[in-house]
Amino acid sequence: MATVSIQNLVKAYGKTEVLHGINLDVADGEFVVFVGPSGCGKSTTLRMIAGLEEVTSGEILIGERVVNHLEPKDRDIAMVFQNYAIYPHMTVRKNIGFGLRTSKLPKADKQKRIDEVAAILSMTDYLDRKPAQLSGGQRQRVAIGRAMVRDPAVFLFDEPLSNLDAQLRTQMRLEIKKLHQRVGTTIIFVTHDQVEAMTMADRIVIMKDGHIQQVGTPAEVFHKPANVFVAQFIGAPSMNMLDGVYAGGVITTAGRRVAVALPLPDGAAVTVGIRPDDLRVSDGAALFEGTVSVLEPLGAETLAHIDIGGRDVIARADGRAPPPVGARVHLSADTANMHFFAPDGEALR
Repeated sequence: MATVSIQNLVKAYGKTEVLHGINLDVADGEFVVFVGPSGCGKSTTLRMIAGLEEVTSGEILIGERVVNHLEPKDRDIAMVFQNYAIYPHMTVRKNIGFGLRTSKLPKADKQKRIDEVAAILSMTDYLDRKPAQLSGGQRQRVAIGRAMVRDPAVFLFDEPLSNLDAQLRTQMRLEIKKLHQRVGTTIIFVTHDQVEAMTMADRIVIMKDGHIQQVGTPAEVFHKPANVFVAQFIGAPSMNMLDGVYAGGVITTAGRRVAVALPLPDGAAVTVGIRPDDLRVSDGAALFEGTVSVLEPLGAETLAHIDIGGRDVIARADGRAPPPVGARVHLSADTANMHFFAPDGEALR
């Protein structure tokens, strides 16, 4: 196992800079997930750690070594790709063992190592099969096994679950998390799926346009987002955002007044963020009133899209007795769970 340190990392293609001085320290044995929209730089960062992309400037350290100019095979890393990258003409045993092709281990020790990895991944009964005889999830396990068999210091995963269906993705998320708990190797995992990030990571790195927006635990980035982008990217459905004006310790938004002390001058614009989980259809005291426009039944709960003076917000409603479309409803929310953002998008508290 090893630490990974990224220091002032810059990547440019010609005159176009796509990573703008990334800094991050990954602890030994930590599971870190990079997440962000397409083109944000997360896969480029991973490929630079792997040695598949050249570093324009800055340094990457794995353990105590600067690895900028080392070949991928010399970095003590193993990478699992989106498209499995396993050989269709080889059996599962040979595919897993391919990671040991340059090892000086005796043949018996290699076979023992393959058997150990197959047992961890519940693939022992499939060692003599070829990839065409496996499901998508089993093929991805083979790809993981080929990475594991080398016992690397760092695992790198580049969107490994994106080709699987929803049920398999859920299953593989759990298996990868269990694998990390069992082997304890440092993992850096890239995904565009914020649910994967939230459910798997020790810490999440949220990126946008080649910059890191926030680094934190899943709870931190969900409950204390650093800015509007993080607030809306993390969480499904996305956080509701309402425009308001601050004056005299009160925000006026959607025709209502919310008392809150903020470090803003009177007359300043402010954005109020409320997660759908914290905005509920209520018979009691109302913060807002609106008209139900669309319902999304989810079983135990229903997502209610509600028009508040021309603004669409989403609230949670009882799944057994949701309000009908067209109904006028009251919405309650605890101001302690609201988020407030300055005109530049940065969180105010």
